Order: sequence, then C-alpha cells, then structure tokens
Amino acid sequence: MKSKLALSIGLLLASVTFAHAGETVVAVAANFTEPVKEIAEQFKEKTGHTATLSFGATGNFYTQIKNGAPFEVFLAADTERPTKAVEEGYGVKGTEFTYAIGTLVLWSAKDDLVKGPETLTDSKITHISFCNPDAAPYGKAAVETMDALKVHDKIKDKLVEGQNISQAYQFVKTGNAEIGFVALSQIINEKGGSKWIVPQNDYNPIRQDAVLLKTGENNEAAKAFVSFLKGPEAATIIKKYGYAFPETK
Repeated sequence: MKSKLALSIGLLLASVTFAHAGETVVAVAANFTEPVKEIAEQFKEKTGHTATLSFGATGNFYTQIKNGAPFEVFLAADTERPTKAVEEGYGVKGTEFTYAIGTLVLWSAKDDLVKGPETLTDSKITHISFCNPDAAPYGKAAVETMDALKVHDKIKDKLVEGQNISQAYQFVKTGNAEIGFVALSQIINEKGGSKWIVPQNDYNPIRQDAVLLKTGENNEAAKAFVSFLKGPEAATIIKKYGYAFPETK
C-alpha cells in the first residue's frame, strides 16, 4: 500500500513538474550534432523541457543571431563568437563557458588509405575536403595544419571546401573526396575507414564555448539547458564522442 502511495505521489509530482515544461531553441555548431542530440534526449527525460536544435557553421550562426534569429542558446565551435555575443549585447554576461574541446582528424571512408600526414601529398589523392575557415573553426584548424606541415600550396588545387564540417564529412562519406579534415566526433562510431588524428601542436586548440543569449534570458528552459550542459549526464555523452575538457587537455 505504501509503495503504491509513494508511486502515486511520485507520478503526481512529475506531472506537476512537466506541466511547466517549456521549449528552447538552440544553435549548435555542426561538429556537435550527434552528441547534442543525445544530450537533448536526456535533457527532456530529466526536465521535461524540449530543446529544438539547429545545426550549422559557427560564423553563419553568429551572423543570424545579429540579424535577429530567435536562438536562445548558442553552442559555438570557438570562443570568439560567444565572447563577441556578450560584448555586442546579444549574450548574457557570465554565462559563457567551454563545454568541449574538439579534435581534428584527417579521414577517409576507405580502409588503409590514410597513413598519416604524407597522405595529403600522395599523387593518387585528387580531392581533399575541409570546411570554410572563415565560418567554421574546424576549417581554420585544417588550414593551420596544412600550413604547419608546409603542404598548403602543394595541395591547394585539390581542396574542396564545404560550408560547414557536416558538408566536409559528406564529401568524404559519399566519395566525392578521397580524404578530408573532419571532427573526431563525426567518425568515432564509423565502422571501417582510416584516419590520422592531427597532433594538437599543428593547430590552435578548438575550444568550443556556449553562451545563453539575451533572447533566452527569461526562458527557464533555455537556462535549464545551459545548466544541464554543464552537468554529469552531458559530460558522459561529450566524452563518449571523443571531446576533451579544459582540465583534461
């Protein structure tokens, strides 16, 4: 009898809590697509709130935010745009934080094709994908890597530029490019293929910051999502996809 009563009270409390559940609109850097989908599911399960996700290049999102796009939380692939969002009055001061540190990978969908940096200058390679370095931090990291290896000028005619990291990945996945610079998180669950994890000293760390935007300042769901992203459930998912955190990098 007591257990039934406790269950009834628990269900009642849950229904009361979820009755006040809301929704938040989140702009997410494309490299973080799969992790944030899982995080959003856990978020809804734990809080009842719904996170509506949009994916794209960080630079493009910031332009949209400045032009009045209704995003309430911004998960960037750099630190620059969230900082600018606060400085320029679009973000809530003190809410920006690093939620992940990304890893750049040279990847092929074909087994044994990528051996290491020497694959970039292999004469058999005709197309190398990367993403727009002005809009996407992973593209900037790819250019820094090519410069560090002193191969950029040698392979520039082979480069195929995607609008964002998802498109760079798709070029390789579909065979339109034999190899490409992508995020480790995108290929960590791929079966087969070959990769070279680019050493951190070849590019500046891809510190990915989040910020609560002014449009979400009074939305409990938006604030709850930012809080959830800092918590242990989100951390477990983020680590699973190969990201690091400031204290472990």
